[in-house]
Amino acid sequence: MTWTIGLPVLRVVLVGLTCTSAWLLTRTVDGAVPFPPPSLLACAAMLPVNILCLALIARRLRGTGRRLRDLMDFSARRLGVDVLWGLVWLVVLYLPFTATIMLVVWLQHGADMFAAMETIFFDPAAVPQLPPLAWTVIAVVAVLTFAPLNAPAEELVYRGISQRGLAERVPVWAAIVIPSSLFALQHIWYAPTPDAVSVFVAAFFVWGVVSGIIYRLHGRLIPIIVAHFLVDLVMSLPALMIPFFVFTEGA
Repeated sequence: MTWTIGLPVLRVVLVGLTCTSAWLLTRTVDGAVPFPPPSLLACAAMLPVNILCLALIARRLRGTGRRLRDLMDFSARRLGVDVLWGLVWLVVLYLPFTATIMLVVWLQHGADMFAAMETIFFDPAAVPQLPPLAWTVIAVVAVLTFAPLNAPAEELVYRGISQRGLAERVPVWAAIVIPSSLFALQHIWYAPTPDAVSVFVAAFFVWGVVSGIIYRLHGRLIPIIVAHFLVDLVMSLPALMIPFFVFTEGA
């Protein structure tokens, strides 16, 4: 029980500490940067957290004679099928995820929800005034490392370790809800603006619950990792455009 709860709690704490550190470091250059830090900074800052989580899990598994690929249910022969299932689960996950976002924004802003979305998910004033070279490095790190490391790290922590372990000790619904709650709490630090915090918590809780149900019924983790990877990739790829706009603005 200590491992199944302790690991996701540790990840939430590490994400909070790392994102706060990135925010404080950014404020040494631009003291007007609001909290939480912009999503791009959070994505880049996840590199050490994801490496540490994967290393801890790998070390734990070695003690039982298993590897990360065993916990992920990875099989080269099934990869094509798993990718197709990942695309299916992406659609299944996306629908309630998007519906939750719309519902929370509507509850917050009513008829002005669509106008509010223009600033909830992107606030130009929240973008730190960093040198173009710094933005280039941050963007490249985010794109190259966030999706490939974050998707397996989060799914292994919250579903592969926590949900699977809890399912042996508590009712199934609790084994799904507890990791999903921690998963949602972690995403406070990824919210692009303060107004987006409650939206992110609700939406990623729903994502976690649906992922947990799929994992429980389907019994394979790699398709969920594929779906998660695609979402993270779409989230991080636009970062490559930031240096272009910064250089253009500077010119």
